[in-house]
Amino acid sequence: MPIRHLVLLKFKASVTPSEIQGIEAGFVDLRSKISAVQSLEWGTNNSPEGLDKGFTHCFNLTFADDAARAVYLPHPDHLAFVEILKPTLDDVLVLDYTV
Repeated sequence: MPIRHLVLLKFKASVTPSEIQGIEAGFVDLRSKISAVQSLEWGTNNSPEGLDKGFTHCFNLTFADDAARAVYLPHPDHLAFVEILKPTLDDVLVLDYTV
């Protein structure tokens, strides 16, 4: 069964728009670097409800199954991206669910 990997990002106030654009591009690049990623959608929060708790970005990756997700998580390209991402974050929320 397909797995969705939902990642919500809250950036530090000191992170510049240019740095955020680099993070966006880096996250999207994972789709072409890691074949286990079936699809990747992303966007920025535009909810009028005011319940975002400062999270501004959502990335939603789809994997064919648990085995594909297991390839992605320790993949060197994913780990390298995480090392670039971590210093920019105030918080991150990750939820995985079966479709």
